[in-house]
Amino acid sequence: MTFRLYPNTQIEKDLRYHRKLHKDLFNAAVNNRFTQYQKFNHRVDYFEQQNCLPAFKEVWTEYKKLPSHALQATLKRVDYAFERWLKGLAKCPRFKSIRHYSGWTYPDCAGFKVESDGENGYLNLSKIGRIQMRGQAKYWGKPTTCTIVFRNGKWYASITVDILDQVLKPEILPIGAIGIDLGCNAALSITDGENHQQIDAPKFLRNAEHLIKKASKEKRRKRAPNRKKKIFASRRWKKAVIKVSKLKCKVANQRQNWVHQVASLITSSNSMVATEKLEVKNMTRKAKIGNRKKQKAGLNKSILDVGFGVLRSTIKYKVEQIGGVFIEVPTRQVKPSQTCPKCGNQHKKTLDIRVHECSVCRYSQDRDIAAAEVMLYWAKGTLPGAGTVLVGADLTSSTSRTRKQAGSMRQMGELKRQKSQATLGNVETPGSNEVSQG
Repeated sequence: MTFRLYPNTQIEKDLRYHRKLHKDLFNAAVNNRFTQYQKFNHRVDYFEQQNCLPAFKEVWTEYKKLPSHALQATLKRVDYAFERWLKGLAKCPRFKSIRHYSGWTYPDCAGFKVESDGENGYLNLSKIGRIQMRGQAKYWGKPTTCTIVFRNGKWYASITVDILDQVLKPEILPIGAIGIDLGCNAALSITDGENHQQIDAPKFLRNAEHLIKKASKEKRRKRAPNRKKKIFASRRWKKAVIKVSKLKCKVANQRQNWVHQVASLITSSNSMVATEKLEVKNMTRKAKIGNRKKQKAGLNKSILDVGFGVLRSTIKYKVEQIGGVFIEVPTRQVKPSQTCPKCGNQHKKTLDIRVHECSVCRYSQDRDIAAAEVMLYWAKGTLPGAGTVLVGADLTSSTSRTRKQAGSMRQMGELKRQKSQATLGNVETPGSNEVSQG
């Protein structure tokens, strides 16, 4: 749950100061890892940097005012970035400026206290003070973690809570089952086999594109910063940057609000949703060969404007939240847009053909609706020529590439407890000498 914070002048000054200290700690930890490996061929891990915090505070006394658990969470953030880089899931960690460092995290209730029942209230932060917050949570429970975020000149608090499963799951589970096809003209084509519905794409980015282009043009006319030439940014350039970011943030908020409304509408009456497995990253790649780069760029912009990835993930977690089933149909095997939902005959169609007309059974239907019917019938196991699918289907399927877990605060805590128990039992663990030396 995300709440908007309204700090007074003094508290906002403290928030900015804490943000700067966490940014400097992040950069120092990144620099320490690179230096130790390049000069001494020594790989620094999270526990070594965590054990160095007391000595670090003795040199940099301003960090004594900050809660230790929040500093440990910042070091865990560095460790997470290096884990993802070494596993090939992200780019190499870099030093961050204050503009690109959003905030910090309190991993437990020791650093914060929430005075709220889920709607508005106050947030008490250790060493900072009491801050008014506004917002409304759909479900509420015991607060566990709190992340302070600074975005576009505004402060936010992202609070995670423990909620009972009985609260999330409704007493009566919806019995509807639908198939969904995602597109650019009609964002969602929905069918239950008899009734069909299409939801048009809102095109938030397209509608605000002229305003963003105008503001970006004004920004380019201002004096931008240049480190090599030692040129500082002008105040007008900073104001222009804020104006552009506000416009883009408004578009993102509109899209996010629309996505949640659509997902809530779908899950209110359906407990089984079948949709196609899409590789959005591959779909939005730039055209390298040929003279159709502008057309491909326009298609990519339309796909990203609808938000295929966030729309699919939001529907998935809302369906699973109520105890329903979310199925992703393997697109390359089933080929929903090329398959007839009535007879199972496959016929290749180009993108300009928007009506499905089967040459075998003479079934005619809108192309997107027909694709949604194919996915629904495949999930139910009634698609001609496909057989029963739900018996052996992977109900928690995602993209074809399996993501490797890079660790979390809970996993790091379990590993730390195992090491401490092994040490108490006079069992020497690998790497224990390195940790004690830190």
